[in-house]
Amino acid sequence: MTFNTNMILGPKKLLQLVKKIKLVENLDKRELTTPEGAGFDIRLGEVHKLDGGKAYLGITHRETPKIRTVIKYSFDSAQDKQRSKIQSITIKPGEFFLLSSIEIFNIPLNLTVNFKPRTTLFRSGLFLRTGNVAPGYHGKVTFAVKNEGPIAVTMELGCRFAHAQFFQVEGGGTQYKGQWQGGRVTTGKREKQI
Repeated sequence: MTFNTNMILGPKKLLQLVKKIKLVENLDKRELTTPEGAGFDIRLGEVHKLDGGKAYLGITHRETPKIRTVIKYSFDSAQDKQRSKIQSITIKPGEFFLLSSIEIFNIPLNLTVNFKPRTTLFRSGLFLRTGNVAPGYHGKVTFAVKNEGPIAVTMELGCRFAHAQFFQVEGGGTQYKGQWQGGRVTTGKREKQI
C-alpha cells in the first residue's frame, strides 16, 4: 500500500508544531486542548469595510480599495488574553466585509494552508471567500464575506468562522515574497506587484 505524502496534517501533529515552531499563535484554548476535525478553527478578530478609493489589478501593478476597520477584538492581558467584553457585528443582506483572524500564522517552507468556511456561515446565508497561505507566510489572514441570504446575521468577535487545513508540500515550497506578508489588509495606494 502506498500513501500520498500530501495529506492533511492532523491535530496531534499540528499541536506538536504549535509547541515546536509556533505554527499558529493566539489559538483558542479549545484548539489547544480538544481540536476538532483535521485542522484548527479560526476566530474572528477584525471586521473591515471597503471605504472608497480604487480597485485595480494589472499585469504588474495593483491597488485595493481603502478600508475602514469597523470593529476589532481586544485582549485583556491581565486575564490571559481573554476578551474583556463581547462585541459583535450584524451583517445585513447584501453587505460585504473583510474579516481578519485573531490567529497569527507562521508557515514553514514545507507546509501550505487552505481554509473552508464553518457550515454555520452558509447555513445562515453568509458566503465566505477564502484563500491559501503560502509557505513562508507570517501574519493574520483576511477573507471576504457577503450576506447572500434574506436575513441579517450577527457575528461575535472571537467566534469560530473558518477551518484551517494544513498540507505538506512534497519537495518543499518556496518562500512567500508577496506584499501581504505580515497580515496587511489593503495596499493603501497603487503598487508594483512582487
